[in-house]
Amino acid sequence: MCWAGRMVLGTLSILLGLVQAAAACEFGPFPYRSTGIVCRMTKPAALLLNRETAQVIQAAFRNAQFPNITGERSMRLLGRVAYGLSGIQVNDLSIERSEVELREDNAIHISIRNVTALFKGTLTYGYAGAWFLQLFHSVDFEIESSIDLQLNINLMCQKDQVAPDASDCYLTFHKLTLHLQGDKQPGWLKQLFTDFISFTLKLVLKREVCKEINTVAQTLTNYILDLAANFVRDGDIAVDISLASDPVIKATYIESYHKGIVLYRNSSSRLSDSVFSPSLLTESRMLYFWLSEHSLSSLAAAAFLEGQLVLSLRGEKLQELFEMEDSEVQRKAVQMIFQGTSYNDSVAKVWSLSQPQISFQPEGTIVRSLVAVEIRILLAGEEPLVALYMEKEITATIQATYADKKLILQPVDSSVVIKVFKCTADPSGEDPSIQSFLQNMILAAGIPEVTSSIGSALTSLLNSKRLDLFDIINPEIITREGYVIVQLDFGFPSHLLLNFLEKSL
Repeated sequence: MCWAGRMVLGTLSILLGLVQAAAACEFGPFPYRSTGIVCRMTKPAALLLNRETAQVIQAAFRNAQFPNITGERSMRLLGRVAYGLSGIQVNDLSIERSEVELREDNAIHISIRNVTALFKGTLTYGYAGAWFLQLFHSVDFEIESSIDLQLNINLMCQKDQVAPDASDCYLTFHKLTLHLQGDKQPGWLKQLFTDFISFTLKLVLKREVCKEINTVAQTLTNYILDLAANFVRDGDIAVDISLASDPVIKATYIESYHKGIVLYRNSSSRLSDSVFSPSLLTESRMLYFWLSEHSLSSLAAAAFLEGQLVLSLRGEKLQELFEMEDSEVQRKAVQMIFQGTSYNDSVAKVWSLSQPQISFQPEGTIVRSLVAVEIRILLAGEEPLVALYMEKEITATIQATYADKKLILQPVDSSVVIKVFKCTADPSGEDPSIQSFLQNMILAAGIPEVTSSIGSALTSLLNSKRLDLFDIINPEIITREGYVIVQLDFGFPSHLLLNFLEKSL
């Protein structure tokens, strides 16, 4: 789930940021074998994101830098007329509708219908073709326009990252009307300049608007890639999401393939036997992530090496564990371990002694690990007393869900084998009732407490990456042999688009 949030921003950013073509990248003969993460976005997602394309296109129009336009033309009776349009700006921009089409094995086609824009600036003109003559005039102008915009977005790969090309851009002008402002203008002036300026103006508008759209596409892509890089990094632990294979564009979905290699300090894992196949994913949801067992197992190993698999319990939490039942055996165990000390004056530490072994099966995620538990009694003015130390092999089957913006880990089957047991009050280990009680307590309450704490920690990490700002709808986490699938629908992430438009444009 740590990389789920990088996939939504806006139509262009999604379609450009997730899918990474490979025109300039080399892949091996069997690229699927090195695929650790797959993202599939279906047509309904593209349609949803396309609703807000207008904001991106409007930004492109408003940020286009229109150069001054100059020229001259010979006119009967008047001689040569020189002209210049300067200070061109866009005002009152609106878009009637936008459509997106996934053209199979080709490109992403975006059609923007009826873009109405009002261009304003200053028109300067003079007769006889000489600007140094005293006979010249300046007048403010407005140009009403109605334009259709066609974009075919090709996706290329540079240095294993996306390089969008939106230069296949066409503007069709349905209306281009020049209005001159001011008094005492010759009646023929409007028609004169409309006739021989409009062609030049159309070329300039097309060039500058299409250039700005291409620039916005590049900026959006860089923004998404920066978000993605941050999303899959936690301190010294990171995930390599560069391309593992060419993307696929079908009429109903877009699919991209990523290495998913875990990078930890100066080491990294390698994946050469991925079990991914496109047939493993369906098209009933808006967004899919396929995650390999290798990638998630490598993340757990890195977390172990980083010393993150440690949990401390004291006070009420400790009391809840040891007083889950009220029996003579329970009271005897509590007395022998804590020796009458308050739970507030004791601390339990749980940590993994070995790298957890993770495997995915239809029934859930199976985790195997050697775990240590130590209970210390804190004595005023003295060194803490180790009242209990034990090592145990734990095997747990865990099912994961995501609801109410929280990742929930629920153990459904567990087993515990105690390997080492040392208790200050029973140094000989002759009282089996304590070990029996502890084993039952670990199964009934200890493992659920640890998995709940891991779920809370992962939720905090995901929310620190702003995943909680996304409108994630009915997410499902489905485990299969060797991989896990996360599938979901989502609402449009307006906050990301607005953040991008404010910071980048």
